[in-house]
Amino acid sequence: MTWKDKLGLVHIYTGNGKGKTTAAFGLAVRMLGSGGRVIILQFMKAPDVYGEQKKIAECGAVIESFGLPKFVHGKPEPDDIEAAKKALQRAKEVVSSGEWDLVILDEICVALGFGMLDVEEVKELIGNRAPHTELVLTGRYCPEELFELVDYVTEMREIKHPYQKGILARRGVEF
Repeated sequence: MTWKDKLGLVHIYTGNGKGKTTAAFGLAVRMLGSGGRVIILQFMKAPDVYGEQKKIAECGAVIESFGLPKFVHGKPEPDDIEAAKKALQRAKEVVSSGEWDLVILDEICVALGFGMLDVEEVKELIGNRAPHTELVLTGRYCPEELFELVDYVTEMREIKHPYQKGILARRGVEF
């Protein structure tokens, strides 16, 4: 039995606090450092915008971003929903392929929270993952009904944030 035979658990990193994507990317670095294969599919994040995208690829992860170059506020527009559905279709392929040791579905919970995806499809995706594939779902608004299907649930809780003092998102820290 190898160390990879012990993989196959599912993580959720959710909550209103900072650090969900950061925690997932830290796990990606750990997996890459152990010789594992990593793919990150980003929901609701456009390519080539966030500081981690280029660097994680340089470390050996595959990263695919399906978001549009705008934020979703309130009701998602049809193109936002279409992008989320494309990401989900790709996620279904990746998770079930058995090709990856770690799959991160970054911000999938936000897409669920905005009603852009059907929670039943995400439950099916979790159930259809390859046996040795470690899976991470990130983002605010994770439906609690997913908690019973997974092995780890970590909630990042905001207690204090510079935004409360008017300090906006800063490159290298928040993006």
